[in-house]
This record gives sequence, C-alpha cells and structure tokens, in this order.
Amino acid sequence: MMGGTLVKMSISGDSIVVAVRHQVSCDLAGEAAILEMKSGIYYGLNAVGARIWSLVQAPRRVSDICAALLEEYEVEPERCQADIWALLEELLDKGLVELHHGTSA
Repeated sequence: MMGGTLVKMSISGDSIVVAVRHQVSCDLAGEAAILEMKSGIYYGLNAVGARIWSLVQAPRRVSDICAALLEEYEVEPERCQADIWALLEELLDKGLVELHHGTSA
C-alpha cells in the first residue's frame, strides 16, 4: 500500500488463499451458504464452489486447490484453473477470502 491506496493482487498458482474470519458458513445439502458479517450479506455456492470454500478454510495454495479438484472431478486442467481463479476473484472482490503471496501456506 502506498499513500493509502489499495493495490489489488492478482491470483497465481503460488497465491495462498484463506477465508476471512468475519464470516460464517454452513453446508446446505452439499452447497454452501456464507454470511459476510460486516455487511450482513448472504452468498450461496454450488457443490463445486462449496468444495473450494471448504478447502480455503485453512490457508491453501491455489495450485493445491486445482490439484485437489482435478482428482475429484472430471475436468480439463485449463478449465479447472480458469473456473477456480474466477471464483476466487469473486470471493476476493466480496471480501470473503484473503490473498497472500508467499513461499509457504
């Protein structure tokens, strides 16, 4: 941060993502409902989104999330990565996850 201006980080395979603390979530028949407590807004995730959400409850490298989903679902690696990054960008924009760049999770 310089001069109070936020610098938006971009997601890479080495990025570490973790759910923020100011939210609560629950499983709804394989899907997820998330309440962002600062705004009071609820968000819903489908089954694949809910799986990604469960993976980011602890700090997790984006490449490890991709690897886990490739083992669990029949999907092309490029499509998997693009979809994961799109969801993580959305979660980041909504303030539901934090993004870190580093060498350890």
